Amino acid sequence: MSLIEKLVEALDGRVVTEPSTMEAYRHDQCLVATAGMPLAVVRAIDAADVAAVLALADQHAVPVVTRGAGTGLAGAANALDGCIVLDVSRLSTLSIDPVARTATVGPGVLNADLDAAAREHGLFYAPDPGSRAISSIGGNIATNAGGMCCTKYGVTADHTLALTVVLAGGETIHTGRTTHKDVAGLDLARLIVGSEGTLGVVVEATVRLLPAPAGTATAALTFPTVAAAVGAVLAIERVAQPSAVELMDETTVHAVNLMTRMGLDEVPTLLVVTDGTDPAAEIATVADVAAAHGALAVFHTDDADEGSALMEARRVALTALEQLGTTLLDDVCVPIHRLPELETRIAKAAAEHGVTVGVFGHAADGNLHPTIVYDATEPGAAERAQACFDQIVLAAVELGGTVSGEHGIGTLKIDYLEQQVGTAERALMHRIKAAFDPTGILNPGRGY
Repeated sequence: MSLIEKLVEALDGRVVTEPSTMEAYRHDQCLVATAGMPLAVVRAIDAADVAAVLALADQHAVPVVTRGAGTGLAGAANALDGCIVLDVSRLSTLSIDPVARTATVGPGVLNADLDAAAREHGLFYAPDPGSRAISSIGGNIATNAGGMCCTKYGVTADHTLALTVVLAGGETIHTGRTTHKDVAGLDLARLIVGSEGTLGVVVEATVRLLPAPAGTATAALTFPTVAAAVGAVLAIERVAQPSAVELMDETTVHAVNLMTRMGLDEVPTLLVVTDGTDPAAEIATVADVAAAHGALAVFHTDDADEGSALMEARRVALTALEQLGTTLLDDVCVPIHRLPELETRIAKAAAEHGVTVGVFGHAADGNLHPTIVYDATEPGAAERAQACFDQIVLAAVELGGTVSGEHGIGTLKIDYLEQQVGTAERALMHRIKAAFDPTGILNPGRGY
């Protein structure tokens, strides 16, 4: 029997081979990354399906690309020619343990749905990537997703307690513990988080929940330059612990105004959110510090609806920039005090290559998303955009930063990785993968 025949026999009704249907499974949201045509798509409904697929794929030495909601931004879930695309979006069980303050979820559960379920018990799930309404927990784990609240609450790995993972060949392992402490053996769970589907397929995760904040407060702060805004960020962090500090440059604010007609001042802007026992008092302190560090305008509120409306400007930043042309979204991270230097290098790259770059991101942890905007119909524009992208990524490394803060490597940034991590270190990563996946079928060529 062929592999397709074996798949159909084992997973009747869940195997797709029709090319027109498989087309929807070829790409994640990184459309500039290459994508092949899969041999088949399997729409798994439980862990047994995942194990069956990996066992058969291993026997036939056929690569497997695991896919959740498809919201990735680095091409890690793009199909390879002749691969099996393993869709785990239907593994969506969800249970809350309000006493232990944990949730046990399938990889297909959406981030926002998990948070909503937790809030019914007075709890919340802290990691909040910008795609939280549409991205799945499995994908969040695969990329160690971040978000706006990372500066206070950390990233996905900081909230992942235990994982059930199917390895190449179909073996299932259980990693991690739900205790607050665990130093028994190597931390395999932490290794799997962020591995982009190259070590195993997560079929269940237990994650930490936190008590929901009683309230929030929000400030909108404008500055003459990005350097002035970053100076204020550094000062704010000495006297307060905001849950989010988001930066938008003037190009991004202009795009947001065009799309939303919000009428925001088109200058570098910080949006700051506080929560905790007295968010109103904390945001007032933030406002005072911003004013003392050259803010052009200061507005703050503890009204939840007003705060949500202000933060909407940041949430639609990418969508607004996409209205201006074809976009190539970057994701780099540098030490916070070097953000002004990174902004200067970004502006230089944009000018040299004749493209527009809108900059927004998480100022409090140095993670920016420079978004290159260009006219794809113009001859040579795509090449200039890529050259600008390259220059920005390498600038981040030269400034002591990383080629990716939260979106992952996928295929989009694989060529930059060795310059950051080193040759021996990358070779060690490959040896670790070989221990998990001896035949190399799991998302080969991605991540590292």
